[in-house]
Amino acid sequence: MRRLAGLAACAAALLLAGCAHPPAPPSAPGAAAPLRLIGTATLPPGTTYDGTPVGGLSGIDYDPAQDLYLLISDDRSTHAPARVYTARLRYTATQLAPPEFTGVHTLRHAGGRPFAPPARPEPGMDVPDPEAVRWRPGSGHFLWTSEGDFARGFGPQLRESRADGSAVRDITLPAAFQPAPGAGPRGNGTLEGLALVPGGRTAWLAMELPWRQDGPPATPASPGAPVRFTAIDVDSGRPLRQIAYQPDAVPHARRVPVGPQMNGVSEILADGPHHLLVLERAYSAGVGVSARLYRIDTREGQDTLALPMLAAAAAPKTLVADFAALGLAVDNLEGMAWGPPLPGGGCVLVFVSDDNFNPAQVTQFIAVQYLEPQGGQGRCGTTAASP
Repeated sequence: MRRLAGLAACAAALLLAGCAHPPAPPSAPGAAAPLRLIGTATLPPGTTYDGTPVGGLSGIDYDPAQDLYLLISDDRSTHAPARVYTARLRYTATQLAPPEFTGVHTLRHAGGRPFAPPARPEPGMDVPDPEAVRWRPGSGHFLWTSEGDFARGFGPQLRESRADGSAVRDITLPAAFQPAPGAGPRGNGTLEGLALVPGGRTAWLAMELPWRQDGPPATPASPGAPVRFTAIDVDSGRPLRQIAYQPDAVPHARRVPVGPQMNGVSEILADGPHHLLVLERAYSAGVGVSARLYRIDTREGQDTLALPMLAAAAAPKTLVADFAALGLAVDNLEGMAWGPPLPGGGCVLVFVSDDNFNPAQVTQFIAVQYLEPQGGQGRCGTTAASP
């Protein structure tokens, strides 16, 4: 999500569109799984790799076969061509080392060309807004989402690419995912989250904000309308199931006369075959960013695929952790992945923030130990990229 640009000057610059969370709302009964901070690492503004500015990192995933992380930038080919990075990230039980970048690959359109920048669009080619990325197990390919190019008539996109960034295919999404007058997704509030169920045959797609017909986004006074999570068959693109998820209200009103105050879903991650971890991130101008992590059971909640307008209860959610309780000042957290287990055993989650190419922000990596709740899979989420 590009709206975090200008975080330091948060009053006047209409910086971000979603980064701070509410006080604990009602959640499903059951013990929450706490997080234990391992460490953090940051990249200073102006960091470059192989001639490209490293920034806008909005998605992350880990491939145990290569021992490599994949990171996608939401650069709309403005600072450099739309791209993904590969990196190694090392940690112990008490420390996280800075990432070691190993490669950068240009994302290419189905026609074989790099995506054109907004200032020089090409006919028939959207300007992508990459947000989430997941390796496809055993294929050497990855899936990635784009929030769309609404100004030029392109809605949100789900694509498959090879490791070198070349295109494999565009996966056709249901017609309801396309914007329409008074209906469909909101611009810059669409496919922020992507999760692959273990085995890689099913993907969950998470909207950041409610569809227009479903109701308003969250405010400090109200959590607003639910957002839609949709399961699809990866091979065919056929929608399988959809559930409603209710984000929190915006935790704090802005402290300046103008500027955003919002909360939404910035990432999801499979935790076994039937559960998702959901990262909510909120922002209020003059207050800053906050984040909470929740867990849901995807078998709960009514299937909303056939509902043009949501009229169903959201799937119950259980609070895993409020990042404020970890003593962390978080930046614009947008990416979440399973890392390799700790040497002595213990599941690890890795998060990354999108700095919006704003010198007042940083690219932040966070590693935490995840203590699985009772009934968890016991295999660190059974990472989708595993063989």
